[in-house]
Amino acid sequence: MRPGRPRWHGAAGMAAAGALHTAAFAPLEVWWLQPLALAALALGVRAAPGARAAALRGGVFAAAGLASGLWWLYISMVRYGGMPAPLAVLALLLLAAFLALYTALAMGWAWRLRDRPVPFALAFALAWLGAELARAQCFTGFPWLASGYAHSSGPLAGWAPWVGVYGMGALAALLAAGLAVARHAPRAALAAAALVLGGGLVLPQGFSRDAGTLSLSLLQTNVPQDLKFDAARLQATLAALQQQVAAAQGTLVVTPESAVPIPNLLLQPEEGAALRNSVPAGRALLVGLFLGDDQRGWVNSMVGLHGDQAPAQAYRYGKRHLLPFGEFIPPGFGWLVATMNIPIGDQARGDNAAPFAVGGLRLRPLVCYEILFGEDFADAVLGPAGAHVLVNASNLAWFGRAMVQDQHLQFSRLRALEFQRPVVHATNTGATAVVDHRGRITQRLPPDVQATLEATVAGRSGDTPYARWLAAAGLWPLWALVLVGAALLSVTGRRHGA
Repeated sequence: MRPGRPRWHGAAGMAAAGALHTAAFAPLEVWWLQPLALAALALGVRAAPGARAAALRGGVFAAAGLASGLWWLYISMVRYGGMPAPLAVLALLLLAAFLALYTALAMGWAWRLRDRPVPFALAFALAWLGAELARAQCFTGFPWLASGYAHSSGPLAGWAPWVGVYGMGALAALLAAGLAVARHAPRAALAAAALVLGGGLVLPQGFSRDAGTLSLSLLQTNVPQDLKFDAARLQATLAALQQQVAAAQGTLVVTPESAVPIPNLLLQPEEGAALRNSVPAGRALLVGLFLGDDQRGWVNSMVGLHGDQAPAQAYRYGKRHLLPFGEFIPPGFGWLVATMNIPIGDQARGDNAAPFAVGGLRLRPLVCYEILFGEDFADAVLGPAGAHVLVNASNLAWFGRAMVQDQHLQFSRLRALEFQRPVVHATNTGATAVVDHRGRITQRLPPDVQATLEATVAGRSGDTPYARWLAAAGLWPLWALVLVGAALLSVTGRRHGA
């Protein structure tokens, strides 16, 4: 590098590029910023003086992107968890740095092929894919802001029913790497652009068909998070919920996650009866509460009940993929969770369940964070008994209003594209919405109001290619691509002295 030339691809430049990467996601949703930011990373890695420097640049890029995209965790730790602000900032930065280690290691490997433009572009895409898969699965996984989500709209969205969110992220990384090596390999760059952008525009999309409609009432209860588990307010909370359920018009009424904020065993018989009796015959209720006991553990659940059905016949779904620190305590971190004073902070995992049948359609409940793990429920949408609609019940009040609600809804939009199923959200403070099978938001309530979204959802049946291979093999095909591709490129690099 010549003296005096700006080191834009050093640590500061990579941090800026990482923050730019976050801007590609909701609420801004500027999809082309995502490959543009990755192209800056690829240039920085390729220009690094060594593997360690390349790893550092990759780590700084990822940490900056995650910290700028997850800053709302600070709200839960300070406002509702009571954690001192400096400790909360440190915890957020440490989380971002830890999750960035995957990208750092991957970029250190990709640097070894820096001198050969086309192999480097392939290595960069594989390295990015491997890092995202590792973050999605290691230590129960935390795939928030996986890069493919930035393409819930735009030309890459057509890849969703074929390769899913991580495949889309890899394709975006290939496009970015093509931009980074365009000066030295213009034909390869054009080929990458044609494959990624052109493929997303021309691939067939018609894998699902209409399965009928269902009228829904999606409740947004708007209970303040600092009062939600307050025992003194419990009666008022239950009374307001009962009134909202009774006033709903849909064939199915869906409440947010933990709308009944105490375990079912502690619910007084008259309170449970009043809630059940608010649903007339011919209609149904899907309500969020906690099932279990002190011995087996408490499970964050959705209970479905038809208006003419006895409680013993109720449908039950328990949350299976729990949020670290918020819903289960990783070994050795009990002290941290204790400082945050989270109610029912160490939960048990639920069992899988068949879809909930209402009005001729089958609905698959998902509780909040579970919407990020399509590999966990791909089998639920397959075949003649598959779900027609995905129903997400959430409580994002822990994290405030800014950014997190739009991000969560964007993830659901991509699930809708992957499986070609509508996704509906019933939330405490937002975003309560209906997403159709094309990933479009058709209805949405404003945040931070108590209201009911009366909607009609069109169910879908039929299997996408992504749903088929994901249900059959999980994410292993993508892992195989990473491992085999990396091995071949490493051998090629050694032959050429890389």
